[in-house]
Formats: sequence, structure tokens, C-alpha cells
Amino acid sequence: MKFYIFKLPRKTFGIISLFILTLAWTLLKIPSSDIQTLGKYEPIYEGRNNKKIIAFTCNIAWGNEYIPPLLEVFSDNDIKATFFIEGRWAENYPDLLRLIHNKGHEIGNHGYSHAHHKQLSYEENLNEIKKAESIIQEITGKKTTLFAPPYGEFSDLTEKAANAMNYHMIMWTIDTIDWKKPGVDYIINKVLDNAGNGKIVLMHPTEETVRAMPTIIENLHQQGFKITTVGELLSEE
Repeated sequence: MKFYIFKLPRKTFGIISLFILTLAWTLLKIPSSDIQTLGKYEPIYEGRNNKKIIAFTCNIAWGNEYIPPLLEVFSDNDIKATFFIEGRWAENYPDLLRLIHNKGHEIGNHGYSHAHHKQLSYEENLNEIKKAESIIQEITGKKTTLFAPPYGEFSDLTEKAANAMNYHMIMWTIDTIDWKKPGVDYIINKVLDNAGNGKIVLMHPTEETVRAMPTIIENLHQQGFKITTVGELLSEE
């Protein structure tokens, strides 16, 4: 067996050494937690399509009067959904948050103040998530691990902040746009026409949503879909 030794020009060797030193210094400047989590999770718009599972999500920052009837519809149909909770709302209405939690639904993080996260710095993104997490955990006793940015807006800094805190950032596949009050039939058709394996449905607590849910649930069940939480959808991964 022959071994070959290659001699690099002194200038080339110096450039390579400088690059290695620069890379090492850069890694040392990044907190270890960020190195471990940077880019760990991508925003999730849906799960895999190998099982007939659909996740229901509901963003909560208003609509208090429609939360109990929506929970009743879910209870009547033995459904658990994921509720993304605004921290500021949780501060003002802890009893409603406890009601959602006590019904066995999954609780996610919707930031503290319904900010436009795309416009926030890294530290501001972190603080929004952390503050909501702290309030929700104080009320429910559980730490959130799923984050849904308000308005569906985020930047690379939002992703980095969520990753640094080991959060999955959750988006959606089917947007009911129920907050626009498009009508019960529109909400029903929007979900049923776009239903599919691994889809994530976004809704809010509105009168039209409550009225549309029984028909949506009945039809999805007839098609063989299991309606569940985002957490269970991800566990199927």
C-alpha cells in the first residue's frame, strides 16, 4: 500500500487555517442551546398523509361567549382539539382557560399580545412566547410546546426563537377564515372540500363556527377521518 503526501503552498495553508479558526470562533460565540436547536424544527402545515387523521385547531384571543358552546359540540362528539391561547387573554379569563384544559383539550401557545411576530426582534419573539408560556403554565400546570404565531406571520427570527425554546411552530392547511363571518355554509364547504389525510384546520370561536361544526364533524366521521389534536397528529410522524 502506498501513501501519498501532498504539500500545500504556504499561502493556501494559511487561508485554510484562518477559515477553521474563524468557524471555531463563530461556534463559540453562539449559545450551546441555539447550536442544538437552530433549524431543528420547520413550520408545520400538515402531517403525513398515510392515515385518515385531521387535526382541529382554534386560536383564542376573543369570542368568549362562543367557547362554552364550541366545547359542548366537541364533548358531544368525543373530540379533542388544540387550542392556541393568547397569554394576555389567559390573564384576563383564567376560568375559561381552565374550562378548556379540564375538558381534556390540548393547549398551545399563541404569544402574549397577538403581536405581528414577523416584525419582532429575536429577543421580542422569545419574550412573547415565554410570557404566554409562563401565564398558561401557572393556570393549567402544564408547559406549552406548540406555538401558533398570530396572523400566521413569522420570520427567520421567529423560527429561531421557537427552536431555541424547543417549540414546534404550527400553521394550517385549511383556513376557515371564520373571523370574517363568511357564513356557515362557506365554513362547512371550506373544510369538507379540502379535507385530507394529515390536514390541520384553523378556526376561531365564532357563532358561525359553532353552527358549522356538527355538520363538519358528522361528514368527516362518515368519510372515516379521526379528528384529533396537533400533538397526536405529530406523534403519528
